[in-house]
Amino acid sequence: MKLKSSKILIVDDDPDVLVAMKMLLQPEVKELVTEKNPENLNALLTRTKFDLIILDMNFKSALNTGNEGFFWLNKIRTQDKDVLVVMITAYGDINLAIRSLKEGASDFVVKPWRNEQLIEVIAEALSKISAPTPNSSTQPISVKTEKNSTSGLNNSETSLLLGASEAMQEVFYKIDKIGPTDANVLILGENGTGKDLVARALHQKSLRSSKPFISVDLGALTETLFESELFGHRKGAFTDAREDRVGRIEAASGGTLFLDEIGNISLYQQAKLLSVLQNRHVVRLGANQMIPVDIRLICATNVPIYDLASESRFRRDLIYRINTVEIIIPPLRKRGKDIILLANHFLEKYSVKYNKSGLAFDAQSTEKLMSYNWPGNVRELQHTIERAVIMAGNAFIKAHELSFSPIENAEPVDDEPKTFQLHDIEKDTILKAIDKHQGNISKAAKELGITRTALYRRLNKYDI
Repeated sequence: MKLKSSKILIVDDDPDVLVAMKMLLQPEVKELVTEKNPENLNALLTRTKFDLIILDMNFKSALNTGNEGFFWLNKIRTQDKDVLVVMITAYGDINLAIRSLKEGASDFVVKPWRNEQLIEVIAEALSKISAPTPNSSTQPISVKTEKNSTSGLNNSETSLLLGASEAMQEVFYKIDKIGPTDANVLILGENGTGKDLVARALHQKSLRSSKPFISVDLGALTETLFESELFGHRKGAFTDAREDRVGRIEAASGGTLFLDEIGNISLYQQAKLLSVLQNRHVVRLGANQMIPVDIRLICATNVPIYDLASESRFRRDLIYRINTVEIIIPPLRKRGKDIILLANHFLEKYSVKYNKSGLAFDAQSTEKLMSYNWPGNVRELQHTIERAVIMAGNAFIKAHELSFSPIENAEPVDDEPKTFQLHDIEKDTILKAIDKHQGNISKAAKELGITRTALYRRLNKYDI
């Protein structure tokens, strides 16, 4: 269905929101109705057949639980199972928005919204009425989210984003739902888990898929290169600036900007980046002209970014800017039989590359793969299988032909504490920090994010 022929209902208790949306949407649709009180939904739906409803997540009603949006969403779905519902939410309600998608909403929009983004979301939702097929020729990525199915995202370069585990199904579900929006995404996960592939999958699922995808490894940029690489420069701006150069942010305009290892940048760099994200323009080094940019931002990091924020080493306002939605990539050791699924994928790939068709894992090699901790995650598994294919001498890969990477810490990672008593966990953490820094209290305190005095108090408390 086209936007011009649609009937839309907006339900929000904020009169400013209703006025803003009415001014934006009324010229674009056939019929527009606004409503402050969700209690009137039943009467409205009985009287009029709407094509789409924009529903706020929170109302000042007697429920007062923060889950009003789910309550009214269920009411709407019960009364009219065909009507499309787009949830509108503030930053603090993103997890609720993700849950609402599972409970039947078509999409969600984050306050404050951009007008063109809101119209795109509504038009995309309405298009599903006449085109129910989830994938089109402009979206080459296929996501299967059925439980207990083998599913993945096929990237033309590496095809590594595969998985049948529940944890990966959740990742695929979020990619499928978040991808078509313009929401900023923060991807969290250990090294080697495939954060860059998730970023590319989000871009390919987006309305910007035909536009540039620009990836920047912030961990590889020095302080002096940071501004030149991201913002660009004019000829003569510094000693080696022999010609004008477009920065990565400007190059990504209209498409997606992926900032990898964002947790590693300094506070100064964070301030520079925040300014661009707030003002949506860049100024090249050596120039004064402000260049407008339109980007969808995806960031990734393997560092505990929230811990850095609590220690004043990462700006909280920047976290709010980059983290409209969060996707956590599980480590390989948490993915169960995905290990064998991925191993077989790499086995097939490298069997072709090295002209060794018909290879398979024997029982002992399969057991060895499943029992290893995989500290290097999928990246380590890939290299392990490539080495095994090279060394394989017959139809089966033997356990002794699987050699694990010496550069990874192969010690088992104990994800669960031995006790859940807070004082025991704190004491154990303090002992580990002191041991790591060989008894240096100053360094241990810095590692723990507390002062020397606070650490001494805890040493006395726990009789350490």
